[in-house]
Amino acid sequence: MENKRIASSLFWLRVSVFLVMFMWTLDKFLNPTHALSVYKKFYFISAQSDFFIYLIGAIEMVIIFAFLLGIKKKYSYGLVLVIHGISTLSSFNQYLDPFRNLLFFAAWPMLAACWSLFYLRDMDTCCTLCPKKEK
Repeated sequence: MENKRIASSLFWLRVSVFLVMFMWTLDKFLNPTHALSVYKKFYFISAQSDFFIYLIGAIEMVIIFAFLLGIKKKYSYGLVLVIHGISTLSSFNQYLDPFRNLLFFAAWPMLAACWSLFYLRDMDTCCTLCPKKEK
């Protein structure tokens, strides 16, 4: 019974992280100009073409759907953790003025969720395509 509760909790955590990541990835396709400005401001990457953003979006889409489906958990969960970790840390200046950038603080509990999912990935067996422990 306890394992089912843990697996169910991890599943809903995975779905909620996926939803956020999916919206961020979808933004790259629906509003590439916004994504380009985010990359320039936070990652100091000044790519000039929408193709760059579409390529990043396509790669992210594969990763987050593998994450949602529990495929190659060590890699998909790990990459989601790294992607969100970079996103959280690259926003460091926003944390220095917290009351003007309050929404940026939501990144920290999500980062903790990503870490928890990565760390407990072998227990995350609910609604995955690869429920058994991976080697």
